[in-house]
Amino acid sequence: MWDNQFEELLRQYLPFLAADEPLTPDTPLRDFGLDSLAMVELLSSLENIYEVRFEDDALTLDTFESPGVLWKALTAFQTT
Repeated sequence: MWDNQFEELLRQYLPFLAADEPLTPDTPLRDFGLDSLAMVELLSSLENIYEVRFEDDALTLDTFESPGVLWKALTAFQTT
């Protein structure tokens, strides 16, 4: 699973996810308010906080499908 920092950051970009609602690996991010502008802002925040750079082929809607997919992409760039 992901760390607390990731979840706290991600929740900032999900206006339709209640604070007491669980964030699961399969939570559909766009259904909870992650739009294209928020994706860009989230991407920038993730790159700064985790000191990674997403490659162009990872910059797709699929990467931002769910927390599980996004965390997997993030950790893949941390190890390279």
